[in-house]
Amino acid sequence: MIEKRIERRMSELKASGVKALIPYIIAGDPLPELTVPNMHALVEAGANVLEIGIPFSDPFADGPVNQRGAERAIAAGMTLRGVLSAVETFRNTDQKTPVVLMGYLNPVIAMGEIEFCDEANRVGVDGLLLVDMPPEEEGSLVRKARSVGLDLIYLAAPTTTDQRMAVIGQATSGYLYYVSLKGVTGSSKLDPEEVSTKVNAMRAYVDSPICVGFGIRTPDDARRVAAVADGIIVGSVLVSAVEALANQPDQVPNKLKEILQPMRDAMDETV
Repeated sequence: MIEKRIERRMSELKASGVKALIPYIIAGDPLPELTVPNMHALVEAGANVLEIGIPFSDPFADGPVNQRGAERAIAAGMTLRGVLSAVETFRNTDQKTPVVLMGYLNPVIAMGEIEFCDEANRVGVDGLLLVDMPPEEEGSLVRKARSVGLDLIYLAAPTTTDQRMAVIGQATSGYLYYVSLKGVTGSSKLDPEEVSTKVNAMRAYVDSPICVGFGIRTPDDARRVAAVADGIIVGSVLVSAVEALANQPDQVPNKLKEILQPMRDAMDETV
């Protein structure tokens, strides 16, 4: 039987009444050699699943903060094979924390879809979130990913129709990523009440856990959104912190913990 770390972790959290905390960082930002220490720092701060960005030169769904993070990573020499190598190293000391690779199709196609899936599975990747691959794309990448047990995580947005939600809900596995705001990553004006209404409506179409990202910046944001979803995804505020310390890279792991730990504590207040 293929191990499903994400499913196991989400089931364990649900049984204990704890909501998932899923931080996002870009592999190689600010330096490739800091990727693994940064991953461990996030786990130490209470992360339940890690989303690791694959740096790409044209991340069109990302805002300026994440775009600059990808540019720093590429300039520092990070590649897709480097991302996979980092996950392999992480697995030397952490066999339990699920790892999701988030990015775009181009680097995957350049490497080769079959080879990529085989390597991702070999090094210990658990899921893929490819922003520009809709659930209707039942090509060789999807078939291969499913055959080796990689979860395919899809996005839903405030503008997603019920008909579309039914398709996404059937296709996604591991969890569904609900983009709580219109626009690119780093947008603001998060409305937890609106998020609650949308998440409750989506549950009619989605059996997988629903995790909410975009606009979560503070412990209070984390607490309020976690109260109405199965988990939260925190990205731009972490990438911004990395950017601020780009000239002091040795301080980045501790800074990530300083940001994430209060969010974990706020989410756990009501447990």
